[in-house]
Amino acid sequence: MNSSDIRKKFLEYFRRKGHVIVPSSSLIPDDPSVLLTTAGMQQFKPYFVGKADPIADFGSKNVASVQKSFRTSDIDEVGDESHLTFFEMLGNFSFGGPLTSDTPSLRTSYFKKGAIEYAHEFIAKEMGLTIDYVSVFKGDDDVPADTESEEIWKSLGVANIKKMGREDNFWGPTGNEGPCGPTTEIYVNGLEVWNIVFNEFYCDKNKKLTPLKIKGVDTGMGLERLVMVVQKKSNIFETDLFSGLTDLVPTSDIRLKRILADHLRASVHLIADGVEPSNKERGYILRRILRRAALHAMDVAFERAVLSSPKSITSENENEKGWFNEIAALTADSSYFAITDKKSLILKIIEKEVGQFSELLKSQKEVERLIQRSPDIIPGQDAFHVSSTYGPPIDYIQDQAIKAGKQVNLQEFELAREKHQEISRAGQEKKFGGHGLLLDTGELKAGNEEELKKVTRLHTATHMLQQALREVLGPEVKQMGSDITVERTRFDFTFSRKLTPEEIKKSEEIVNRKIKEDLPMQKVVLPKAEAEKTGALFFFKGKYPDPVNVYFIGKNLETAWSKEFCGGPHVGRTGEIGEFKITKEEAVGAGVRRIRGIVVP
Repeated sequence: MNSSDIRKKFLEYFRRKGHVIVPSSSLIPDDPSVLLTTAGMQQFKPYFVGKADPIADFGSKNVASVQKSFRTSDIDEVGDESHLTFFEMLGNFSFGGPLTSDTPSLRTSYFKKGAIEYAHEFIAKEMGLTIDYVSVFKGDDDVPADTESEEIWKSLGVANIKKMGREDNFWGPTGNEGPCGPTTEIYVNGLEVWNIVFNEFYCDKNKKLTPLKIKGVDTGMGLERLVMVVQKKSNIFETDLFSGLTDLVPTSDIRLKRILADHLRASVHLIADGVEPSNKERGYILRRILRRAALHAMDVAFERAVLSSPKSITSENENEKGWFNEIAALTADSSYFAITDKKSLILKIIEKEVGQFSELLKSQKEVERLIQRSPDIIPGQDAFHVSSTYGPPIDYIQDQAIKAGKQVNLQEFELAREKHQEISRAGQEKKFGGHGLLLDTGELKAGNEEELKKVTRLHTATHMLQQALREVLGPEVKQMGSDITVERTRFDFTFSRKLTPEEIKKSEEIVNRKIKEDLPMQKVVLPKAEAEKTGALFFFKGKYPDPVNVYFIGKNLETAWSKEFCGGPHVGRTGEIGEFKITKEEAVGAGVRRIRGIVVP
């Protein structure tokens, strides 16, 4: 049987036994005491403590599920034959105490006898597996030995019963507090495949145990381990759940194959449930495993893995796709949890995060090289070259130099920067025929009145382009810089992938439609804090005066189609612009795109 058959067999068995099949909950739990869903019982926690009614919600006290789960406690062990971060937990649950009859009905719960009989029948008869031995709780000073479970196993003909302590056979609460109790576990081929928890106690924040009024059954059987023993594989990575993923990693290093397959598979499911990389909580966990995967990919063939700029792992060209993409796409397509429709978003987020991390690593390595090869006082012109070429700010370079017992010659750095600016200005003047510029704001450059009119039209069109892009692509679009000459506008913005021809066309059409409407371009001057409240866009790197000019397109500020902080100049009405055409769309760096456009009479 393949993994899909095994899931189906498990759910169908418990459906026949009067259980309602409940879909997996999200990896983002409702329980605020935990960051991620780590067990199948988490979504059922309210039913075990009497805060929710299973009859009202499910029509039954007995349910079963295939729950996606995520644990980071063993992340450093991933790469061996059995540890994972993301896994699937098959589970059956009963809320409400002992059986009232030998034959469970839809509304009748069960406890130790029913749980053990179901587990034995499913493993031994439905799956045809031989149980090596089972374990039961041997008891301690706080909780008595589970002799009841021991006797039930003996009645079923299982003679090899091991008695274990609290560390092995007592399940603690998920989070800081919650239901808990003794367990009995089933071992097949020397591997623990099923853990059956009898929730008899409530554990509070002080770890004090109080008997539950409503006892319940909470079982968990790792799908990956069950598939392994059913398919008679030596480890979980040889099963059909992973073999297709590990085959895509171009290395003979088995440990690397396993780490990359696990981390990318886990990342796909986190993103599918709404987690995005960040430096906090769940976002940090995602960032950590993606960056850990990227670091390991460098030991394999990183460029082939990610194919960073100018190629993209989300490229439509099959020849431009890396194996990061292939693993993520295969995971999304083959997932039991129906996430195929989220595949495009998943790939974008992975590409963006890994791309940014690769750029960060490149800049860090260049700073390290600079510091290593330099004397105690690092030449300022060398520091400026690294800063301007690879992106790390001078503050970061200086901090790293100090850690190494060195200093950057900051005076030389400033001189190098000023010289670079002079060369850039000279180049612009040469570009405009050698004469002085009538307008040079850094963003806009014009040499005479005619050129001023042209760049003014282009400037307003650039504002309109940003608004059009946000309408087509969403609020992810944010300005990252612009440069406007008499020939064209160049607009840089945040976005995680290449635009489709349809998206480019639609953005261009929106701008030209607003031009044809001949809308007024107006300006108000507001205190900066008040201006920000209007929702006007502004370049986060920009330095704006207080008060600030807010230019808007429309009859008034409240209903304006476009509004931005800006110093001008702008046309009086959009109809003065003429026709706007997008001439090129390209990548600038990880997560940053660039559009070039022109206006024609």
